[in-house]
Amino acid sequence: MGGVSRTAPLVPHRANQETAAQSYFRGVSEWVCGCCGRWRVSVELIRGRYRYRLVRRYPRQFGGGKDVLGEVGSVEELAELLRRRTPLGLADLREAA
Repeated sequence: MGGVSRTAPLVPHRANQETAAQSYFRGVSEWVCGCCGRWRVSVELIRGRYRYRLVRRYPRQFGGGKDVLGEVGSVEELAELLRRRTPLGLADLREAA
């Protein structure tokens, strides 16, 4: 009859395994400037290498959105990118909450 089954619920085979996207793109953390939060640097681990992406976010009253200013592969290149494109240095960044 149409009673309730006493067996365990069906779980997809890969429920506890990483998907292809998770293995490709892991551990995103973000750093923001301490003054206004407009400048952000995301740190991504992609295929075993870190990528640092510098983004400028626009306030909501000006339409919001973001503008990617550059992406580099090392901290030295990030410091140079910050020096060229922003009024900030590495010491001005803090971890986003």
